[in-house]
Amino acid sequence: MKRPKLRKASKRLTCHKRYKIQKKIREHHRKVRREAKKRGRKKPRKDPGVPGAAPFKEALLREAELRKQRLEELKRKQKLDRQKELEKRRKLDAKRSAAAIQEQTEGKESSGKSEAKKTKKALDKNAKKSFQSELEKVIETSDVVLEVLDARDPMGCRCPQLEQAITCSGGDKKLLLVLNKIDLVPKENLEKWLNYLKKEFPTVAFKSATLLKDRNMQETFRRRRARIDLSRHTESFGSGCLMKLLQEYGRTQNKAIQVGLVGFPNVGKSSIINSIKKDRVCDVGPARGVTKSMQVVRIDKHMKISDSPSIVADATNSAVTLALRSIIHSGESCSLNVIEAVDAVLNHCNKQQVMMFYSIPDFKNTEELLSLLAQKRGMLKKGGVPDIENVAKSLLCDWTGAKISYHSEPPALQIVPPYLTEDKIAELQRGFNLKKLEEENSSTVQALKYPSPASSIVFQSAGMTNGKIVRNKAVEEESEWEDLETSHDEEDFMETDDDQDIIEEEEEKEENNVKEDGRTRLTGNAELGTGQTGGAHSENEMAETGLANSLPSSLDKAAGEDDAYDFNTDYV
Repeated sequence: MKRPKLRKASKRLTCHKRYKIQKKIREHHRKVRREAKKRGRKKPRKDPGVPGAAPFKEALLREAELRKQRLEELKRKQKLDRQKELEKRRKLDAKRSAAAIQEQTEGKESSGKSEAKKTKKALDKNAKKSFQSELEKVIETSDVVLEVLDARDPMGCRCPQLEQAITCSGGDKKLLLVLNKIDLVPKENLEKWLNYLKKEFPTVAFKSATLLKDRNMQETFRRRRARIDLSRHTESFGSGCLMKLLQEYGRTQNKAIQVGLVGFPNVGKSSIINSIKKDRVCDVGPARGVTKSMQVVRIDKHMKISDSPSIVADATNSAVTLALRSIIHSGESCSLNVIEAVDAVLNHCNKQQVMMFYSIPDFKNTEELLSLLAQKRGMLKKGGVPDIENVAKSLLCDWTGAKISYHSEPPALQIVPPYLTEDKIAELQRGFNLKKLEEENSSTVQALKYPSPASSIVFQSAGMTNGKIVRNKAVEEESEWEDLETSHDEEDFMETDDDQDIIEEEEEKEENNVKEDGRTRLTGNAELGTGQTGGAHSENEMAETGLANSLPSSLDKAAGEDDAYDFNTDYV
């Protein structure tokens, strides 16, 4: 029996075969050398130089050195000319691209409409609906709703539709305002906003922890023994105040409460939960719309906090509001829309402060600013052309993230929204210790370091941001029934009008047909009336009057009598 092959065959050769291969290689090398010897090798000639006995040796050497210098200078000039030509081409390409972008920005209304359609297609309707449904779940299941605001633009982070839906929902649902990122605004500005907002809702000053790692990252840092001081970044301020406020409210209710966090993108909803839990239990990041579904986190036996997706901003808002508050993913928007968003943001800022912050010279328009930033940050495409699109995206991330310190002033006159009456404000504040809340807020404000007003950019807020919030089901059903009733009434009205027209046309046709039948009948009776008595004439007169009185009703009978008439019978 043949032994099965358990492994690959060996590559070893017999000595006879190996020696034969080596002999063939030696013969090949010998042949190559012989052919090269026949051709003859041309060795590079060395410069013999000037003989020592030459009469004009020094002059010849000087001429040779001058000739060499001229050649080097000629090569240098040619190289500089080539570089200048390349720079000219790059500048022309940059100007063409900038002109094309400017034409697009200033373009026709048709181009703007097409771009708007593309962005609408990019942001899927199903994603918007899922965001709204998840947000509705959080609002319905929560006893206390925390609306998170960015301290740099608190008014722009408020959603009147959300506040109205919560305050008018009925029951004992509470709404609190959490003013996050308070370390990015001047201290005086923060105090003004706290005094402004507390007149409408209870407001908590908060600074969430950053650079919180999950357990896997902590283990890797322990293994590597990384010496990084994260105490300043991971420390949060205001979490104790918020927890005490919620726990005291839970004691007054004598039940376990559920708290929901809502707000626009990048205001720090998930970071607040991580700061309270002191662990990375929710995913966070600089991109917008990281949280896509409802996530419930248990804090203790008497409290749960649910994280929600971002509020979807309505398309009717201003350009600067959509630039800072809408959900924009990396692949969803084209370069034109990103540049327009940056332009809208910069139009609401002081130009000198922007130049000071980015350390750039004076610029004419947004494209020039983006090209300067691209050159400064090294964000260039092939040929040295500035990558304007990516620079615009990074600049928007700076403004929505925590890199730029800017602030907006509260309105001079406080206009309370119509859905907030004095009774409603008192009802929302019931159950909370407001004096203790003010003391905790003041201690939080005193514990932090703030940027100076000179280094913070002044931003003009566009006011409250309208959002797409799902209305109450009862209101929706009523509106749907009203729409259905109105549509049915309109259909019935249209049907009755059409039916009346059809009936009138049929009656006119019937009258014409009956008149023609009556005329034929009268002529036939006149022909046959030679052998008839005067009673037949009276019958014909009665038939005429009967036809005149009941034309529509006796149409079928008259037609039947004409068909049944027998001309062979004698009626005399």
